[in-house]
Amino acid sequence: MFTELRGSDADGLNDALSRIGFRRSQTVAYRPSCADCNACVSVRVVADEFRASNTQRRIERRNSDLVATECKPWATSEQFELLQRYLEARHPGGGMASMDEMDFADMVEHTPVTSHVIEYREPSTGRQPGRLVGACLTDRQGDGLSMIYSFYDPDLGSRAGLGNYIILDHIRRAVQGGLPYVYLGYWVEGSPRMQYKIRYRPMERLGPEGWVAFSDAEQKTLIDHAARSARPEGIVDGSGKDGVPGGQGQYQFQD
Repeated sequence: MFTELRGSDADGLNDALSRIGFRRSQTVAYRPSCADCNACVSVRVVADEFRASNTQRRIERRNSDLVATECKPWATSEQFELLQRYLEARHPGGGMASMDEMDFADMVEHTPVTSHVIEYREPSTGRQPGRLVGACLTDRQGDGLSMIYSFYDPDLGSRAGLGNYIILDHIRRAVQGGLPYVYLGYWVEGSPRMQYKIRYRPMERLGPEGWVAFSDAEQKTLIDHAARSARPEGIVDGSGKDGVPGGQGQYQFQD
């Protein structure tokens, strides 16, 4: 299911749709609607109740020197080169693997809502900014931050957990901005490439009765299962993540 985001109240429409499970791709809001399947579940972190695990605190300490900057949604060659390295290492056969620089610019810049690119850089050693090691295209909604797409340098062994650090930073930003939630997109139970999302507690999922929190016991069981089934570092399945479309060519609008 999809609809176009346009008009003077695109932000309001995007907010309303996100609360019923839609995600944004450029100027389109979409939601999986598959016959006899409801595996894709929208999840969000309750930001002001979040408590980091020991592992998450280590990730925060390891990357605490990074300089995060909220930038206008304007694509750069530096960002695109980082995305290419990330996709080649983590999602070589996914829908985004064939993106060129113009496609990337469309993804970042074609937004009818309040969006930013948050860049994560190593400390500067001179007048030039430090090396770009991570970035996230983020929507600011009325009730939270929606992480549209994040990517990072996959070859920095000294910064293991960099993708998780970007989520932790968004939780901190939400709390500081008085926003109750961080939307992480879709989670599919048992899908190895989505299990990192279940590690953020407390977490809510969208069901037939609306947003409902995972119980502590259920989430702990899911986290333990994710830890046992985690793939070795560097193993990729060739797919994309979060069901993110490769572009807007798949959407066909009718007047």
